[in-house]
Amino acid sequence: MAKPKTDITDKKILNLLANDAQKQYAEIGEKVFVSPATVHVRIKKLKRDGIIKHAQTVIDYTKLGYDLTAFIGIYLMQSDMYDAVVKDLKKINEVVSCHYTTGNYSLLIKIMCKDTEHLRKTLHDRIQKVKGISRTETMIALEESINRVLKIDETD
Repeated sequence: MAKPKTDITDKKILNLLANDAQKQYAEIGEKVFVSPATVHVRIKKLKRDGIIKHAQTVIDYTKLGYDLTAFIGIYLMQSDMYDAVVKDLKKINEVVSCHYTTGNYSLLIKIMCKDTEHLRKTLHDRIQKVKGISRTETMIALEESINRVLKIDETD
């Protein structure tokens, strides 16, 4: 599939929306020097092309009691079990991201839990019972120093 065409104006719009998905078309138009109607048409095209998938609300989960973030490296019994394992991991609410990786692990997942007991139960009772997982390595995050959206290069 060919990469969708974007120009500098599209990229400026994307950078503004990435920082605030609820920004009004008029405000975006003022910043990129186009009309609100043009912003609307361009956003519609970016959605149609699959560049914009959806708007997202950023939630501070620590304020809801989810104080523990962990990264878990997963070793698969066999690499062809990848699809089935991911399908089962999607059923575990605490798993918030999953990446197929190179290196030591087959998968690297990020989970969010309320505390170490919640982590232990999620790991022992759910993740490690997924058919196809041979073993796991858990790393608890002590602090998140950077969490940002990627600023799109507007020059190319």
